[in-house]
Amino acid sequence: MTVLIERNDHSDELPSTPRLKVLFLAYFFPPLNLIGCVRTRNIATHLTRLGWDITVVTPAPSVWRKVENSDKVSMELEEEGIKRILTGHRWRCLVPGLLQCWNQNLGWVAGGLCRAIARHLGIDSHIGWVKAVEQACTGLSQRDVDVILASGSPFVAFRLAKQLSERFGRPYILDYRDPWTGNPHDIYPSRLATIQEEASLIKGCAAVTIVSPSWGIALDRAHHVGAKLHVVTNGYDPNEMVSVQPYDFGHCAFVYTGIFYPPKRVILPFLDALKLLKGSCSESSRNWYFHYYGTHENHVREEADRLGLGDRIVLHGRVSQREVLSAVKGASLAVVITSIEDEGTLEDKGIMTGKIFEALGVGTPVLLIAPKGSDATTTTETTGLVKSFVGTDIHGMASFLKDVVRGKVPDRKNVEMFSWANIAKELDAVLRKAISGTAHA
Repeated sequence: MTVLIERNDHSDELPSTPRLKVLFLAYFFPPLNLIGCVRTRNIATHLTRLGWDITVVTPAPSVWRKVENSDKVSMELEEEGIKRILTGHRWRCLVPGLLQCWNQNLGWVAGGLCRAIARHLGIDSHIGWVKAVEQACTGLSQRDVDVILASGSPFVAFRLAKQLSERFGRPYILDYRDPWTGNPHDIYPSRLATIQEEASLIKGCAAVTIVSPSWGIALDRAHHVGAKLHVVTNGYDPNEMVSVQPYDFGHCAFVYTGIFYPPKRVILPFLDALKLLKGSCSESSRNWYFHYYGTHENHVREEADRLGLGDRIVLHGRVSQREVLSAVKGASLAVVITSIEDEGTLEDKGIMTGKIFEALGVGTPVLLIAPKGSDATTTTETTGLVKSFVGTDIHGMASFLKDVVRGKVPDRKNVEMFSWANIAKELDAVLRKAISGTAHA
């Protein structure tokens, strides 16, 4: 296997004090074009700006099926001073949708058999990254690392963090973008061995960061994380948002970007509200359309046709992150759905998708469908831009949409608290406490 190592040589720079070094295990990282890359890139970028020396361990662009502007991303990372160790990846057939692999004819049959065996044995589909990382990091020594930060999912990154921690004698921190066990989108309950592994990794780590309070409560109840637990939300990059050019729709545009997770995250309640809007008075029947950006076009099309909304729907398919941001910035309203259930579980209430913060960053009002008391509702209510509804409040949504069509939208305020320039300071404090050995105090 070929291991690609990319480093930036800043030997001509002589800082007055040594920069502390973070080894950042980020499976999802640009130029890969997935929502999980937004958090990892912002972590790397803003910690670097706070004076950290960041080395990101991530699969090489050639591993992925879909990357975006690889050369441009490499240049931008280099300008920020972010180093990368680019790895290979074994057993790619276990994740054929994301990874380059032989997936036609006999390859599809063989890969399907491997995936079935892996599921039966409880093997993580991303297990092929483990050996690749171990090999790629052989050139590192203790002096190259002060702290290890791992972002999950996939959670093999957490396992690797512990292994590298034991090798270098450095603390490790686990960053949860999603729950590992107890994920509200999982179809099957977690295996006992997985729960035990999570408990062991949490016990040995210096700190845990997680994106929402409810997920933090659920994790603490399951594994007694205690004082090691810190909530570090998602956010937006002010510099990136300022540079985004709004797309000119030429009409009142309601925009949804991303995927769905039936049965809890589906488009039906919002389309029901659109149906009421379409059938209401002529003033609210002016030139408006719903635009969907993502891979679940069939779901949106089928529901829209069933409700007689086919003439009000525009499907754009999968597009680049830049096009997504442009669409959100140019929209009259961004639509975000965490769960259509009125009374969600703790795990449902903890969903804080990054799409909310992208809309806040560009100043676009948000129609949020979420359970009562959800973190997405309570955390963002001070911004003024987010109007939250439970999934059954169809009339409330339709009334709000009518206001948006008329040009009556909420004002933007207090969004700076979700800027990564501020959020990174919280993570900076967690890392420094871990290094100083006071994380358990």
